[in-house]
Amino acid sequence: MLEKPDLKDEKIVDCLRDEFGLKIAQVTFLPLGADRDTAVYRADAADGTPYFVKLRRGDFPDTTVAVPKLLHDQGIAQIIAPLATSSGNLWAALENFNVILSPFVEGRDGSEVGLTDQHWVELGRVLKGLHTAVLPQAVVERIPREIFSPYWRERVRNFQAQVESTTFADPVSAELAAFLRAKRDVVSDLINRAERLAAALQKQPLEWVVCHADIHAWNVLITPDGTFYVVDWDTLTFAPKERDLMFFGGGFFQNQRSPEEEERLFYQGYGQTQADPVALAYYRYERIVQDISAYCEDILLTEGESQDRKNGLRQIMGQFLPGEVIEMTYRAGKNLPGELQD
Repeated sequence: MLEKPDLKDEKIVDCLRDEFGLKIAQVTFLPLGADRDTAVYRADAADGTPYFVKLRRGDFPDTTVAVPKLLHDQGIAQIIAPLATSSGNLWAALENFNVILSPFVEGRDGSEVGLTDQHWVELGRVLKGLHTAVLPQAVVERIPREIFSPYWRERVRNFQAQVESTTFADPVSAELAAFLRAKRDVVSDLINRAERLAAALQKQPLEWVVCHADIHAWNVLITPDGTFYVVDWDTLTFAPKERDLMFFGGGFFQNQRSPEEEERLFYQGYGQTQADPVALAYYRYERIVQDISAYCEDILLTEGESQDRKNGLRQIMGQFLPGEVIEMTYRAGKNLPGELQD
Protein backbone atom coordinates (compact mmCIF):
# COMPACT_ATOMS: atom_id res chain seq x y z
CA MET A 1 0.00 0.00 0.00
CA LEU A 2 1.53 3.30 -1.14
CA GLU A 3 -0.97 5.55 0.61
CA LYS A 4 -1.62 5.61 4.33
CA PRO A 5 -4.84 3.87 5.39
CA ASP A 6 -7.60 5.71 7.22
CA LEU A 7 -6.42 4.63 10.65
CA LYS A 8 -5.14 6.98 13.34
CA ASP A 9 -1.56 6.42 14.49
CA GLU A 10 -2.75 6.57 18.08
CA LYS A 11 -4.78 3.40 17.57
CA ILE A 12 -1.70 1.54 16.37
CA VAL A 13 0.25 2.82 19.39
CA ASP A 14 -2.54 1.68 21.72
CA CYS A 15 -2.67 -1.75 20.06
CA LEU A 16 1.07 -2.27 20.42
CA ARG A 17 0.83 -1.28 24.08
CA ASP A 18 -2.19 -3.39 24.93
CA GLU A 19 -1.33 -6.49 22.88
CA PHE A 20 2.47 -6.55 22.83
CA GLY A 21 3.30 -4.65 26.01
CA LEU A 22 5.32 -2.01 24.17
CA LYS A 23 5.60 1.68 24.93
CA ILE A 24 5.79 3.27 21.50
CA ALA A 25 7.12 6.79 21.00
CA GLN A 26 6.31 7.09 17.29
CA VAL A 27 4.89 5.19 14.32
CA THR A 28 5.83 6.06 10.75
CA PHE A 29 3.92 4.86 7.69
CA LEU A 30 6.13 3.27 5.03
CA PRO A 31 4.79 3.53 1.45
CA LEU A 32 5.84 0.05 0.33
CA GLY A 33 4.32 -2.74 -1.73
CA ALA A 34 1.65 -3.15 -4.37
CA ASP A 35 -0.91 -4.89 -2.15
CA ARG A 36 -3.77 -2.52 -1.41
CA ASP A 37 -4.78 -4.67 1.60
CA THR A 38 -1.42 -4.43 3.36
CA ALA A 39 0.04 -1.36 5.07
CA VAL A 40 3.40 -1.31 6.85
CA TYR A 41 4.86 0.99 9.51
CA ARG A 42 7.99 1.50 11.51
CA ALA A 43 7.30 1.75 15.23
CA ASP A 44 10.00 3.22 17.48
CA ALA A 45 9.74 2.22 21.13
CA ALA A 46 10.51 4.62 23.96
CA ASP A 47 13.77 2.74 24.58
CA GLY A 48 14.85 3.30 20.96
CA THR A 49 14.12 -0.23 19.69
CA PRO A 50 12.58 -0.18 16.18
CA TYR A 51 9.85 -2.59 15.12
CA PHE A 52 8.21 -3.47 11.81
CA VAL A 53 4.40 -3.34 11.93
CA LYS A 54 2.32 -4.97 9.23
CA LEU A 55 -1.42 -4.34 8.96
CA ARG A 56 -3.18 -6.99 6.90
CA ARG A 57 -6.80 -6.42 5.85
CA GLY A 58 -9.17 -9.13 4.63
CA ASP A 59 -8.46 -12.86 4.51
CA PHE A 60 -5.74 -13.79 6.98
CA PRO A 61 -4.73 -17.47 7.28
CA ASP A 62 -2.81 -17.87 10.53
CA THR A 63 -0.30 -20.08 8.70
CA THR A 64 1.22 -16.94 7.14
CA VAL A 65 2.73 -16.15 10.55
CA ALA A 66 2.93 -19.65 12.04
CA VAL A 67 5.07 -21.11 9.24
CA PRO A 68 7.79 -18.42 9.15
CA LYS A 69 8.01 -18.65 12.97
CA LEU A 70 8.44 -22.43 12.77
CA LEU A 71 11.03 -22.16 9.98
CA HIS A 72 13.01 -19.53 11.87
CA ASP A 73 12.93 -21.67 15.01
CA GLN A 74 14.22 -24.61 12.94
CA GLY A 75 17.32 -22.61 12.07
CA ILE A 76 16.56 -20.82 8.79
CA ALA A 77 18.17 -17.52 9.77
CA GLN A 78 17.14 -15.77 6.55
CA ILE A 79 13.54 -15.62 7.78
CA ILE A 80 12.42 -12.85 10.17
CA ALA A 81 10.12 -14.40 12.76
CA PRO A 82 7.01 -12.52 13.93
CA LEU A 83 6.87 -11.54 17.61
CA ALA A 84 4.21 -12.89 19.93
CA THR A 85 1.65 -10.85 21.82
CA SER A 86 1.53 -10.90 25.60
CA SER A 87 -0.95 -13.79 25.37
CA GLY A 88 1.24 -15.79 22.99
CA ASN A 89 -0.53 -15.09 19.69
CA LEU A 90 1.44 -14.13 16.57
CA TRP A 91 -0.99 -11.38 15.59
CA ALA A 92 -3.51 -8.97 17.08
CA ALA A 93 -6.77 -7.50 15.81
CA LEU A 94 -7.22 -3.77 15.19
CA GLU A 95 -10.48 -2.66 13.58
CA ASN A 96 -10.57 -4.42 10.18
CA PHE A 97 -6.84 -5.19 10.22
CA ASN A 98 -4.70 -7.97 11.63
CA VAL A 99 -1.49 -6.62 13.18
CA ILE A 100 1.78 -8.53 12.82
CA LEU A 101 4.87 -7.30 14.65
CA SER A 102 8.49 -8.22 13.94
CA PRO A 103 11.96 -6.79 14.51
CA PHE A 104 12.74 -3.91 12.17
CA VAL A 105 15.50 -4.79 9.71
CA GLU A 106 17.07 -1.88 7.85
CA GLY A 107 17.61 -2.81 4.23
CA ARG A 108 16.55 -2.53 0.61
CA ASP A 109 14.72 -5.01 -1.55
CA GLY A 110 16.20 -7.00 -4.40
CA SER A 111 14.85 -4.62 -7.04
CA GLU A 112 17.01 -1.84 -5.57
CA VAL A 113 20.07 -3.90 -4.66
CA GLY A 114 21.25 -6.56 -7.05
CA LEU A 115 21.69 -10.00 -5.51
CA THR A 116 25.29 -11.17 -5.29
CA ASP A 117 26.33 -14.67 -6.30
CA GLN A 118 26.22 -15.67 -2.63
CA HIS A 119 22.73 -14.24 -2.21
CA TRP A 120 21.47 -16.37 -5.08
CA VAL A 121 23.03 -19.48 -3.55
CA GLU A 122 21.51 -18.59 -0.15
CA LEU A 123 18.13 -18.09 -1.78
CA GLY A 124 18.35 -21.61 -3.16
CA ARG A 125 19.17 -22.96 0.29
CA VAL A 126 16.27 -21.11 1.90
CA LEU A 127 13.79 -22.51 -0.64
CA LYS A 128 15.20 -26.00 -0.23
CA GLY A 129 14.81 -25.63 3.53
CA LEU A 130 11.19 -24.57 3.06
CA HIS A 131 10.38 -27.37 0.62
CA THR A 132 11.87 -30.05 2.87
CA ALA A 133 10.81 -28.64 6.25
CA VAL A 134 9.03 -30.94 8.65
CA LEU A 135 5.99 -29.00 9.86
CA PRO A 136 3.17 -30.08 12.18
CA GLN A 137 0.46 -31.81 10.18
CA ALA A 138 -2.15 -29.56 11.76
CA VAL A 139 -0.34 -26.55 10.28
CA VAL A 140 0.16 -28.10 6.83
CA GLU A 141 -3.53 -28.99 6.64
CA ARG A 142 -4.47 -25.32 7.11
CA ILE A 143 -2.25 -24.08 4.27
CA PRO A 144 -4.29 -23.35 1.10
CA ARG A 145 -3.82 -26.12 -1.48
CA GLU A 146 -3.24 -25.65 -5.19
CA ILE A 147 -6.33 -26.64 -7.20
CA PHE A 148 -5.40 -25.06 -10.58
CA SER A 149 -8.47 -22.88 -10.25
CA PRO A 150 -9.79 -20.96 -13.28
CA TYR A 151 -10.69 -18.04 -11.00
CA TRP A 152 -8.07 -15.56 -12.25
CA ARG A 153 -8.58 -16.51 -15.89
CA GLU A 154 -12.31 -15.95 -15.62
CA ARG A 155 -11.74 -12.65 -13.85
CA VAL A 156 -9.54 -11.36 -16.67
CA ARG A 157 -12.03 -12.46 -19.31
CA ASN A 158 -14.68 -10.48 -17.44
CA PHE A 159 -12.42 -7.42 -17.34
CA GLN A 160 -11.76 -7.81 -21.07
CA ALA A 161 -15.49 -7.73 -21.70
CA GLN A 162 -15.85 -4.70 -19.42
CA VAL A 163 -13.24 -2.58 -21.22
CA GLU A 164 -14.80 -3.42 -24.59
CA SER A 165 -18.22 -2.15 -23.52
CA THR A 166 -17.53 0.59 -20.98
CA THR A 167 -16.41 4.21 -21.32
CA PHE A 168 -14.39 5.28 -18.29
CA ALA A 169 -14.39 8.91 -17.14
CA ASP A 170 -11.57 8.27 -14.68
CA PRO A 171 -8.27 8.91 -16.57
CA VAL A 172 -6.30 6.04 -14.99
CA SER A 173 -9.10 3.57 -15.72
CA ALA A 174 -9.47 4.93 -19.25
CA GLU A 175 -5.76 4.49 -19.93
CA LEU A 176 -5.78 0.91 -18.68
CA ALA A 177 -8.91 0.11 -20.70
CA ALA A 178 -7.30 1.44 -23.88
CA PHE A 179 -4.15 -0.56 -23.17
CA LEU A 180 -6.10 -3.79 -22.62
CA ARG A 181 -8.04 -3.27 -25.84
CA ALA A 182 -4.74 -2.84 -27.70
CA LYS A 183 -3.35 -6.02 -26.09
CA ARG A 184 -6.54 -8.13 -26.24
CA ASP A 185 -5.03 -10.83 -28.45
CA VAL A 186 -1.97 -11.26 -26.23
CA VAL A 187 -4.04 -11.32 -23.04
CA SER A 188 -6.45 -13.87 -24.50
CA ASP A 189 -3.53 -16.03 -25.58
CA LEU A 190 -2.00 -15.90 -22.09
CA ILE A 191 -5.31 -17.03 -20.59
CA ASN A 192 -5.73 -19.86 -23.08
CA ARG A 193 -2.19 -21.14 -22.58
CA ALA A 194 -2.59 -21.14 -18.80
CA GLU A 195 -5.87 -23.01 -19.21
CA ARG A 196 -4.40 -25.74 -21.43
CA LEU A 197 -1.43 -26.21 -19.11
CA ALA A 198 -3.66 -26.40 -16.04
CA ALA A 199 -5.69 -29.16 -17.69
CA ALA A 200 -2.53 -31.06 -18.53
CA LEU A 201 -1.16 -30.79 -14.98
CA GLN A 202 -4.35 -32.14 -13.45
CA LYS A 203 -3.67 -35.42 -15.26
CA GLN A 204 -0.09 -36.00 -14.10
CA PRO A 205 1.61 -36.76 -10.75
CA LEU A 206 3.55 -33.91 -9.15
CA GLU A 207 5.70 -33.45 -6.04
CA TRP A 208 3.79 -31.34 -3.49
CA VAL A 209 5.55 -29.13 -0.94
CA VAL A 210 4.92 -25.99 1.12
CA CYS A 211 5.68 -23.02 -1.17
CA HIS A 212 6.30 -19.34 -0.43
CA ALA A 213 4.56 -18.70 -3.80
CA ASP A 214 5.74 -15.09 -4.24
CA ILE A 215 9.55 -15.17 -4.44
CA HIS A 216 10.44 -12.13 -6.53
CA ALA A 217 12.87 -9.24 -6.19
CA TRP A 218 10.61 -7.15 -3.92
CA ASN A 219 10.33 -9.97 -1.38
CA VAL A 220 14.06 -10.27 -0.84
CA LEU A 221 15.56 -7.90 1.74
CA ILE A 222 19.28 -7.09 1.85
CA THR A 223 20.83 -5.13 4.72
CA PRO A 224 23.76 -2.68 4.32
CA ASP A 225 26.19 -5.37 5.51
CA GLY A 226 24.85 -7.84 2.95
CA THR A 227 22.67 -9.95 5.24
CA PHE A 228 19.88 -11.56 3.27
CA TYR A 229 16.22 -12.24 4.18
CA VAL A 230 13.14 -13.67 2.47
CA VAL A 231 10.04 -11.72 3.50
CA ASP A 232 6.24 -11.56 2.97
CA TRP A 233 4.71 -14.97 3.59
CA ASP A 234 1.10 -13.98 2.81
CA THR A 235 0.80 -16.32 -0.19
CA LEU A 236 1.88 -19.63 1.36
CA THR A 237 0.52 -22.52 -0.71
CA PHE A 238 0.77 -26.30 -0.64
CA ALA A 239 1.63 -26.94 -4.27
CA PRO A 240 4.07 -28.53 -6.70
CA LYS A 241 7.60 -27.24 -6.08
CA GLU A 242 7.48 -25.47 -9.46
CA ARG A 243 5.16 -22.93 -7.82
CA ASP A 244 8.35 -21.44 -6.34
CA LEU A 245 10.91 -22.63 -8.89
CA MET A 246 9.16 -20.74 -11.70
CA PHE A 247 10.49 -17.44 -10.36
CA PHE A 248 14.12 -18.29 -11.12
CA GLY A 249 15.04 -17.62 -14.71
CA GLY A 250 11.57 -16.23 -15.34
CA GLY A 251 12.18 -12.47 -15.34
CA PHE A 252 11.01 -11.79 -11.77
CA PHE A 253 14.31 -10.35 -10.55
CA GLN A 254 14.58 -7.22 -12.72
CA ASN A 255 16.67 -9.03 -15.35
CA GLN A 256 19.81 -8.26 -13.37
CA ARG A 257 21.26 -11.51 -14.69
CA SER A 258 20.52 -13.81 -17.58
CA PRO A 259 17.97 -16.58 -16.93
CA GLU A 260 20.75 -19.14 -17.24
CA GLU A 261 22.89 -17.38 -14.64
CA GLU A 262 19.99 -17.06 -12.20
CA GLU A 263 19.25 -20.75 -12.48
CA ARG A 264 22.91 -21.82 -12.22
CA LEU A 265 23.46 -19.93 -8.96
CA PHE A 266 20.07 -20.71 -7.45
CA TYR A 267 20.42 -24.45 -7.98
CA GLN A 268 23.89 -24.41 -6.44
CA GLY A 269 22.07 -23.70 -3.20
CA TYR A 270 18.86 -25.59 -3.84
CA GLY A 271 20.52 -28.73 -5.17
CA GLN A 272 19.82 -30.69 -8.29
CA THR A 273 16.17 -31.40 -8.98
CA GLN A 274 14.00 -32.31 -11.94
CA ALA A 275 11.66 -29.39 -12.59
CA ASP A 276 8.60 -30.19 -14.67
CA PRO A 277 8.59 -27.85 -17.72
CA VAL A 278 4.78 -27.96 -18.01
CA ALA A 279 4.37 -26.89 -14.37
CA LEU A 280 6.98 -24.15 -14.73
CA ALA A 281 5.23 -22.77 -17.82
CA TYR A 282 1.79 -23.00 -16.24
CA TYR A 283 2.81 -21.04 -13.16
CA ARG A 284 4.52 -18.34 -15.22
CA TYR A 285 1.50 -17.84 -17.49
CA GLU A 286 -0.91 -18.05 -14.55
CA ARG A 287 1.12 -15.50 -12.56
CA ILE A 288 0.85 -12.98 -15.39
CA VAL A 289 -2.90 -13.58 -15.63
CA GLN A 290 -3.25 -13.16 -11.86
CA ASP A 291 -1.29 -9.90 -11.96
CA ILE A 292 -3.49 -8.56 -14.74
CA SER A 293 -6.60 -9.45 -12.74
CA ALA A 294 -5.29 -7.83 -9.56
CA TYR A 295 -4.31 -4.59 -11.29
CA CYS A 296 -7.63 -4.45 -13.16
CA GLU A 297 -9.50 -4.83 -9.88
CA ASP A 298 -7.41 -2.11 -8.23
CA ILE A 299 -7.87 0.30 -11.14
CA LEU A 300 -11.10 -0.43 -13.02
CA LEU A 301 -13.22 -0.92 -9.91
CA THR A 302 -12.02 2.27 -8.20
CA GLU A 303 -11.44 5.92 -9.09
CA GLY A 304 -9.04 8.70 -8.19
CA GLU A 305 -5.43 9.78 -8.56
CA SER A 306 -3.94 7.59 -5.84
CA GLN A 307 -0.35 6.46 -6.09
CA ASP A 308 -1.44 2.83 -5.73
CA ARG A 309 -3.56 3.07 -8.87
CA LYS A 310 -0.89 4.90 -10.88
CA ASN A 311 1.76 2.43 -9.78
CA GLY A 312 -0.50 -0.46 -10.74
CA LEU A 313 -0.92 0.97 -14.22
CA ARG A 314 2.86 1.26 -14.63
CA GLN A 315 3.36 -2.28 -13.38
CA ILE A 316 0.87 -3.95 -15.69
CA MET A 317 2.07 -2.03 -18.76
CA GLY A 318 5.68 -2.80 -17.90
CA GLN A 319 5.09 -6.54 -18.11
CA PHE A 320 4.41 -6.22 -21.86
CA LEU A 321 7.67 -4.42 -22.67
CA PRO A 322 10.40 -6.17 -24.70
CA GLY A 323 12.60 -8.36 -22.53
CA GLU A 324 10.16 -8.35 -19.62
CA VAL A 325 8.24 -11.17 -18.01
CA ILE A 326 5.69 -11.87 -20.77
CA GLU A 327 8.33 -12.14 -23.48
CA MET A 328 10.48 -14.34 -21.24
CA THR A 329 7.53 -16.61 -20.44
CA TYR A 330 6.77 -17.12 -24.12
CA ARG A 331 10.44 -17.83 -24.77
CA ALA A 332 10.56 -20.50 -22.06
CA GLY A 333 7.31 -21.98 -23.35
CA LYS A 334 9.11 -23.12 -26.48
CA ASN A 335 10.57 -25.97 -24.38
CA LEU A 336 7.11 -27.50 -23.91
CA PRO A 337 5.91 -30.65 -25.67
CA GLY A 338 4.68 -29.78 -29.16
CA GLU A 339 0.98 -30.26 -28.41
CA LEU A 340 1.18 -27.66 -25.60
CA GLN A 341 3.04 -24.97 -27.53
CA ASP A 342 0.20 -23.85 -29.80
